[in-house]
Amino acid sequence: MSRIASAALAVTSALALVAGSAAAAVAAPAPGPAAEARVAPVDWKPCNPDPTQPDPKIYDCAVYQVPLDYDHPNGETIGIAMMRRRAGDPAKRIGSLFLNPGGPGGSGYLWATTNRFGKDVQDRFDLVGFDPRGVARSNPLKCFTTDEEAAAVNDRMTGVPVTRTEIAQTIDATEDYSDACSRNAGPLIEHMSTINVARDLDRMRRAVGDAGLTFAGFSYGTLIGATYSAMYPGKVRAVIVDGNVDPNLRMRDGVEYDRQRATGFEVSLAEYLKRCKTAGAPRCAFGDGDTRAKFDGIRDHLRTGPVTLPDGSTVTLSSFTSQVANALYAQSRQAPLAKSLQALYQVIQAPAAQGLSAAAVDPAAVEDARVLATTLPNALREALPETPYSADDSYYGVNCQDKPYPSNPWTFVNVAKAWEKESPTFGRYQAFDGPTCSSWPAPARDAERFTGPWNRRTATPVMVIGNLYDPATNYTFSQRMQRQLGNAVLVSVDVVEHCAVGRSKELGKLVTDYLVNQKAPAPGQLLKPDAEAFPPVA
Repeated sequence: MSRIASAALAVTSALALVAGSAAAAVAAPAPGPAAEARVAPVDWKPCNPDPTQPDPKIYDCAVYQVPLDYDHPNGETIGIAMMRRRAGDPAKRIGSLFLNPGGPGGSGYLWATTNRFGKDVQDRFDLVGFDPRGVARSNPLKCFTTDEEAAAVNDRMTGVPVTRTEIAQTIDATEDYSDACSRNAGPLIEHMSTINVARDLDRMRRAVGDAGLTFAGFSYGTLIGATYSAMYPGKVRAVIVDGNVDPNLRMRDGVEYDRQRATGFEVSLAEYLKRCKTAGAPRCAFGDGDTRAKFDGIRDHLRTGPVTLPDGSTVTLSSFTSQVANALYAQSRQAPLAKSLQALYQVIQAPAAQGLSAAAVDPAAVEDARVLATTLPNALREALPETPYSADDSYYGVNCQDKPYPSNPWTFVNVAKAWEKESPTFGRYQAFDGPTCSSWPAPARDAERFTGPWNRRTATPVMVIGNLYDPATNYTFSQRMQRQLGNAVLVSVDVVEHCAVGRSKELGKLVTDYLVNQKAPAPGQLLKPDAEAFPPVA
């Protein structure tokens, strides 16, 4: 059998395995119209979000207890860390605006301090940030007891493994990671699916005294918003979902969902390179010549081995890919990325094109290229240094319970080969995010999960926001989110970036009107961001 045929068969088998496990999931029943059960109110205490600065005296903090297992609501509880910024105009206060930044595993606690929302929103709402269960301050899910234990496993993983040795070490390390989680994470690992986050959110809504939920979720947080809207449609006051997942695909087929994420990164990268070329140098430092060919040349060179810089640091395919992905998330990082790309291009080209050693390259260029030598983690983790293990493992705790994957991690070897053909920069990168979930001790196929239906109608339309060139959650996901929800309207933004609220004054007006007045925006709007990735040089 040819390698291409083998890859195709592996992918087909993986999808069949995933489809089978997804079919076994049972959708949680939506609550009926019965009167709400009373819950304990939140016991807020004044706090200072930044102890190094004077206390603004407008913040409160709390730890709110929720059931660990909702099948046993009177059993063991876990604490959800919450922070609120009190409404600026108490006389006009409407209620609480709950916020989630995504991840999964992103800490939302300090999002009470966000400036993404205008004064009218800050005056009318308490801004409430929280760490979802298992994240950061909320009973963090921990697979290791010390940072040294974690490093002994994580340091054996290669983000974009290419050689047989890299692949084997990476898969072996993911299995050791899962074994550590099985030993150390405790019962919480069985209750990390998003259905439980939605249940926690509904308890918090009642605990702050709001009759309906006002919520803004970003990235993975859009799944929280969609799940809540589907489970509690009669309790939705206003829900914004920005940078959207495809709920149905994510919860039913983890492999295909990740493949489409990879294509989203590729679309974003292609647009970035196109806009860089249009801007030209010096606005975009990488803008001279054929930006696409230059970029592909760098990537393909790194696939054959790392590039050693004159200072001794090395740029690997993994570090390069992670840095490019990270820069696509935010316009503010894209001009610096162009400088780094151009610098690395010069380092690679110098010996061949100029007959020089790499050491002869401009020192400033070497400094720019060095940025690409650092591999960034694929998970959002907020270090809490008061513990011997300063991270948490909620990223996989949620993903592996939500997204069904095949149980054989070696399946991803051929998956990566197939994806690399259609997504040459990000296919292999995305494929190797999956193997950990294959050996996860509490996988999606055994978990209680909410898998729909998503089309229950809310009184106020859900406001769906999607960037045309969002790398992490491609634009088609936002289109599908709007269609899958029972009552939703899509607003689009023409930008290469992940999520849009706070990046466009036009959008800010629509967001304020929606949150304050529950006025849904007109559908079909295409907005522009306030800033450019490559502004004119003064």
